[in-house]
Amino acid sequence: MNDAKNMTKYSLRSWVLVLALAPTILVGILLGGYFTINRFYELEDTLIEQASNIIEPLAIASEVGLESKDFETTKRLITSAQLNKASLVQFIAIFDANNRVVITSHHYKNHEVMRFDKPLDSMLRTELEQVGDSMILRSPIFKSSNIPVQDLDRDPQANPDIAKIGYIAILINKENALLQQHRAAVAAFIIVLIGVQLNLFFTFRLLKNVTQPITDMVRVVAKIREGKLDTRLTGNLIGELDLLKRGINAMAGSLSEYHDEMQQNIDQATSDLRETLEQIEIQNVELDMAKKRAQEASRIKSEFLANMSHELRTPLNGVIGFAKQLLKTPLHSSQQDYIRTIERSATNLLSIINDILDFSKLEAGKMVLENIPFSLRETIEETVTMLSSSAREKELALVIDVDARIPEDVSGDAMRFSQIITNLVGNAIKFTDKGSVQLKLQLEEVKDGKVHIRCEIIDTGIGVDEQQQSSLFQAFGQADSSISRRFGGTGLGLVITKRLVNRMGGQIGCYSEPNQGSTFWFSLPLNISQYSINDTLPLSTLEGKSIMLFEPNGLTQHAIERMLLRWGLKVTIAKNIKQLEFVLTQSNHVFDFGLMSCRAVTTTSQPANALKLAKSKIDYLLLISDCIEQEDVFSQIRPYIDKQLSMPVGEKLLSSSLLDPHSSVLNDNLIALTPLSAPIKQENLSVLAVDDNPANLKLIDTLLKELVTQVQVADTGELAVKLAKERSYDLIFMDIQMPGTDGITATKQIRANSANRNTPIIAVTAHAIAEERERITSSGMDGYLPKPIDEAALKGVITRWKTKPKFTHFEQRTLNWELCLTQANNKPDLALDMLKMLLKSLPETVEHIELALSNSDNDKMLASIHKLHGASCYCGVPTTQSLCQEIESSLKRGVSVEDVEPEILELLDELTKVESAANQVISQLSVDI
Repeated sequence: MNDAKNMTKYSLRSWVLVLALAPTILVGILLGGYFTINRFYELEDTLIEQASNIIEPLAIASEVGLESKDFETTKRLITSAQLNKASLVQFIAIFDANNRVVITSHHYKNHEVMRFDKPLDSMLRTELEQVGDSMILRSPIFKSSNIPVQDLDRDPQANPDIAKIGYIAILINKENALLQQHRAAVAAFIIVLIGVQLNLFFTFRLLKNVTQPITDMVRVVAKIREGKLDTRLTGNLIGELDLLKRGINAMAGSLSEYHDEMQQNIDQATSDLRETLEQIEIQNVELDMAKKRAQEASRIKSEFLANMSHELRTPLNGVIGFAKQLLKTPLHSSQQDYIRTIERSATNLLSIINDILDFSKLEAGKMVLENIPFSLRETIEETVTMLSSSAREKELALVIDVDARIPEDVSGDAMRFSQIITNLVGNAIKFTDKGSVQLKLQLEEVKDGKVHIRCEIIDTGIGVDEQQQSSLFQAFGQADSSISRRFGGTGLGLVITKRLVNRMGGQIGCYSEPNQGSTFWFSLPLNISQYSINDTLPLSTLEGKSIMLFEPNGLTQHAIERMLLRWGLKVTIAKNIKQLEFVLTQSNHVFDFGLMSCRAVTTTSQPANALKLAKSKIDYLLLISDCIEQEDVFSQIRPYIDKQLSMPVGEKLLSSSLLDPHSSVLNDNLIALTPLSAPIKQENLSVLAVDDNPANLKLIDTLLKELVTQVQVADTGELAVKLAKERSYDLIFMDIQMPGTDGITATKQIRANSANRNTPIIAVTAHAIAEERERITSSGMDGYLPKPIDEAALKGVITRWKTKPKFTHFEQRTLNWELCLTQANNKPDLALDMLKMLLKSLPETVEHIELALSNSDNDKMLASIHKLHGASCYCGVPTTQSLCQEIESSLKRGVSVEDVEPEILELLDELTKVESAANQVISQLSVDI
């Protein structure tokens, strides 16, 4: 497969050139090399043979002169031989038996190179030695008188016993031989080159007659593929190429005919399509009507939900409210039990209504998620603390374990995050009879200004089998839906949780085994907040201090131990009462702190003695309230306890308790099982309450009279407007849905012309959908109190608004302090800091916007507006935020600065108003806050 792909990278011309030239060049090189090398060896052998033919006769002829000492004759002999072969022989020398030079053909400066460097006896025949571009031949000179008569016809060199009287050496010049070798190599190269040229000639002829027609065919096929079906191949081709040409022309003709036929079919289909257009238009009309009916049904559904929310919550408001009020009156035990049952049943019914409404909002896509800063650990601890009483009733260990690497300050929808935790932890407690429920948060990654966390809720409950797990996240689905099921519920909790997690950009899942417990997990991205929500505690002061931890439960012990070690404390652990007594009695060390489990202490035979012993060795003793204490036992151990912490033990409460153990605020956490009902201090306020329902009006009147000094009620909107014109109130609670003049209309009339133009008006309504809340906020009301009315929530509203500043010089749409508080998680100091940061940045922002406007610079304008938009999301400036969003969206769509100039000028005017309003708010609130 890969070979086929590689072949398509090269053209046919390239392949023909390679396949035609490569074998010729290779064979030519091999043959030329072979014959050249063979010629070299032939010339070498011929040279040696010529030298041998010279030296061997001279060796025989020199024997007489060397034996008779007739050196002159011998010299003429070798000189004549050297001169006769001057082009071949450079120098001749004769050496005697003692290896001394006797005779030379002529003077030679380096005759020592001619000397034989081995014993003369080892020279048996003519020997050859290569020296650079020359070679030396040496032949022994034998004494002929010592040769036996029978050996005269034999080679004397073959008999080693014949005496040697010397040897002759000849220096042979190899230049002529080398020249002939080079000529042979050049000739071979020329022959190979000529062969290659001939091959090229024939190859190009082949390319012209074969590959060029094929290239033309490829070009014609490409044109046919482009739709030029009238293209044809012309000319006379050879062999099969001519057959291929005819085949391509025939194929083009067939395609042309098919194209014409297809065009006719298309025309016929177009005609048929035109005939069906009327039917499609009719269907479109029907679909449009169906869409309108669906929208109308959705509107009716929303109205139905709003009305049902109001109609269901209104009577529940009276049931729950008066049940709580009735509990404050003297009742015997059975009556108190009945009232508590009524209250719990009504609260459960309210929870079911809330689940149905949440599910409906998620189904319709109406769920609006907020993005406000909040404290992650504080939110988790507050949420789980609300569920701790259920865990204590079932004697379950409820443990919070948060990864230390997770940042504390994040931004997102804190309420929905708390709802997710509540649903999952509440389910875990509900389906667990014994053991523990652990909430574990781990850091997955920090990327692009977001922290990705993974939360696991691990329980030791009944578990869920694999078949039932598939229905857990389905609406109205439950693992056990039979009539004999143990656990109730609507089956909406998990599906709401799943959709909330998905809307927030996360994932959720579960793995479980029957009777082995379950683990529900979800991963969620949260924005890292630029603002610090909580003050940083000086945890460094705890480093080196000692603490005794007495907690038998492993999960709780490990979670608390990790917190304490992270803060730098020296932790000593006792897992049972014997270990505790051993450590306390055997050690003279006094611990700075002691943290002990109430369950472990009260299960001993004498809890008071154990705590008395612990108190003698511990400076400050804290008790973890993880069980339902009995009054007789608690009265015994109370004198030895400095503080009592509720389970689960959160980081904030534990760290605050250790840093400031004697704080009066924290000492109030010491729980008494029979609290005395202290009288509620009334606020010196005048409050107007408006509601058309007599039961609700009576309830809010009763609740308000316990909290404020003056309360006046009105059962219609007209009466409320009339009373608002006659006198001034500190606070007005306004019902929304009333016959005649509703709450919104009454609010507008009060704001337009009355003595309460700037009085805080709080909407009291049973409507729970997002559109209704937005309509209430935009109508001029300052706050929102949902029905059924909770006494604590009502008290919180009064506390928040009793000192509301009277802002009279700007509109609420320019700067809404209540919205600013909401966006700052109801923290006045944080809201004021964010407002100051916005005010400080306004001059520079205005300068950048004006500069970008004058230069028509889209990029700089988009950057400035984007930065301002981000800052306005946390400062309660709805008009500025709306204008920034509109301008930013237009610029991102490619609209020029000139086209959005009116909106930019409006924004600059609005920023001037915001600056004036912010200065007024900051100057008025800085001292108070």
